[in-house]
Amino acid sequence: MKSVGKAQAIMREVKKVIVGKDACVEMIMTAILAGGHILIEDIPGVGKTTMALAFAKAMHLKQNRIQFTPDVLPSDITGFSLYNKATDSFHYQPGAVMCNLLLADEINRTSPKTQSALLEVMEEGNVTVDGVTREVPTPFIVIATENPIGSAGTQMLPESQLDRFMVCISIGYPKPEDEINIIRSRREQNPLETVMPALEEGELMQMQNEVTAVYIHDDVYYYIANLALATRECDMLELGISPRGSMALSRMAQARAYLKGRDFVIPEDVSAVFTNTAVHRVQAGAKAKLNRKSEEDILRQLLEQVPKPSPEKGAL
Repeated sequence: MKSVGKAQAIMREVKKVIVGKDACVEMIMTAILAGGHILIEDIPGVGKTTMALAFAKAMHLKQNRIQFTPDVLPSDITGFSLYNKATDSFHYQPGAVMCNLLLADEINRTSPKTQSALLEVMEEGNVTVDGVTREVPTPFIVIATENPIGSAGTQMLPESQLDRFMVCISIGYPKPEDEINIIRSRREQNPLETVMPALEEGELMQMQNEVTAVYIHDDVYYYIANLALATRECDMLELGISPRGSMALSRMAQARAYLKGRDFVIPEDVSAVFTNTAVHRVQAGAKAKLNRKSEEDILRQLLEQVPKPSPEKGAL
């Protein structure tokens, strides 16, 4: 728990740029501590890219950004072999994933084969080019953005790739007073220039290792499993969360407990991250659409229906 102050410092730096969205900043910080990837799904202009850039700068990570378009190729992601005439040999040219934080802008605007090029690296932390497997730098985080409104020229992410994002968040419009502060802050300079690194090299890995040591009581494990089961048995959902989703939920709960200064998970940690961890892993069925219920609505309803263990169970 000795590095938890560093996480708070990162969030303070990000909040210099992202005004009035403290819950979103905390959720992304939680996912990063849990060692996961983040999908930001929202309309243009609400700060998706700025959020990712602010986190990269505050964590002092090497970051690459790739703007996805229909002509982006898988080799742009993974890298490729280039022939060197002077040495009569092929040399590996690194792709965009050879960094600590990859900002994948508008990931749904590229082809399915390019989207799938991210699958191996997101799950296993390495890429294979011409039969040679290479590890990406650690830590490795993908923050991807997509616009859920515009459909022209977009390709939906396959369920197998959505499942590899630990959380899906929406930033939303700012409140009027926050919007005024945003406009004022950009009158003379870009607030990103004021963000200072809050970490030294290797400290993020240390924090992620400390998160894995956060204790989870068996009753909390049962609570996680019961929530997963509820999504699978719900008649409003065609697709429930997978065991990978359950594992993501437990890691997110550990990271939230760590961020709150505890070395044990309480049920509130699970319920606080449940919707963002599960919303992109479930699919609403015909009954839900008939009743105009979104995935978020259904998940919040399930949270109310599944009994919580007593709060003190986390400390036992």
